[in-house]
Amino acid sequence: MDTSESSGTEPRTDGAGPASDGAGPRNTGAGPGATGSDTPAAPAPPGRGWRRWAMDTRPLRIPAFRRLWSSTIVTAVGSQLTAVAVPKQIYDITHSSAWVGYASLAGLVPMVLFALWGGAVADTVDRRKLLLVTNTGIAVTSVLFWAQAVTGLDSVVVLMLLLALQQAFFGLNSPARNASIARLVPAAELPAANALGSTVMQTGLVAGPLLAGVLIPVIGLPELYLIDALALCVTVWAVFRLPALPPLGDRPARRAGVREIAAGFRYISGHKVLLLSFLADIVAMVLGMPRALFPQLAAETYASWGEGLALGVLFAGIPVGAVLGGLFSGVFSRARRHGWMVIGAVVAWGAAIAGVGLSGDLWVAVAFLALAGLADMISMVFRGAILLSAATDDMRGRMQGVFTVVVAGGPRLADVLHGTAGSAFGPRAAVAGGGALVVVVMLALAAAMPALRRYRI
Repeated sequence: MDTSESSGTEPRTDGAGPASDGAGPRNTGAGPGATGSDTPAAPAPPGRGWRRWAMDTRPLRIPAFRRLWSSTIVTAVGSQLTAVAVPKQIYDITHSSAWVGYASLAGLVPMVLFALWGGAVADTVDRRKLLLVTNTGIAVTSVLFWAQAVTGLDSVVVLMLLLALQQAFFGLNSPARNASIARLVPAAELPAANALGSTVMQTGLVAGPLLAGVLIPVIGLPELYLIDALALCVTVWAVFRLPALPPLGDRPARRAGVREIAAGFRYISGHKVLLLSFLADIVAMVLGMPRALFPQLAAETYASWGEGLALGVLFAGIPVGAVLGGLFSGVFSRARRHGWMVIGAVVAWGAAIAGVGLSGDLWVAVAFLALAGLADMISMVFRGAILLSAATDDMRGRMQGVFTVVVAGGPRLADVLHGTAGSAFGPRAAVAGGGALVVVVMLALAAAMPALRRYRI
């Protein structure tokens, strides 16, 4: 979900007031992009037949968004080449899975810290300039990955330092990139824009590792890093072609420090619809992401199919479902009751994950994982749209910074929770129980706090 206006005013959406419960005045659909002259009005959605089911491509009519989205097609695959190459190289050096895990932690900590700070920075500077600097930094880091590999340095410390540096740049980049979408696309098209971006990223999650597996024996690890660096050059060019994205209005210049980060958290606590959108993702991912149990399920429950095959298709199930959901996102991307779409998607995710745990057959479990991926795609689309439409532009960067932390941190907490539960109760019981908890907790949140149910655009 990665992708100008100069007006100093923005229409207020549900939950935008200082102490709103999300039931405030309805957004008319004009949205943030409607107040400035740089964002074109949204064209009418296609009318009937198969076009209503197919992916909504209206945002691609906007040149700036189209360039940025097109560059994402290249980098979605390229980034996965590096994501495969780094743990493979570390394992080749150490022959230890523990070191692979330590490397993941080495990347997580700077990503979290710099995502929070990067969100504050994105609200105080021209986001285009910030994207140019950070994308260039990520590209240079990929070149350094290539240099250490081609010279045969074989240093885990160097790899972990480079990974930390790369994730720090990513933490600075992601909030600015996501917050820019609302300046490029009218509010009515935000779900469609998010669906386009999510579909590309999920496709990269499927195609990138498969391509890496094919290329490693042919060209070796160093060239994977180099391909990623070249792909990032496409992104730098696309960002260079964006319009300027300075802070809106005549707000006084401010520094991006701890005070600004804290102000972002206060803003979330005072806007229940934003708080609930974050909680919905935490509930779904922490309680219901079962990936830590896939190796055990492949080795025990589905061993008759072959452990390697079972593990591969289990990991592919969720991304494949998300990609299919993106291809047919026209059926839901025009929905206006965004809050109900999030609630329904999270409940569907939990039910599908429970189905995985109850399935004794591999292919039935994969089918449930694909349904979970579809539900996750819908949830991502509308949570992203809520974050962009319910927050004012001077807070969007910080909202996206918190969003980046939640998206990255939730599955890692789930790995610990599900791994522990799987050891205690068995993998199928842990997966089924986690899915059921998602359903119960999400329905309880929706019943207790009506802000999300009432939110629409």
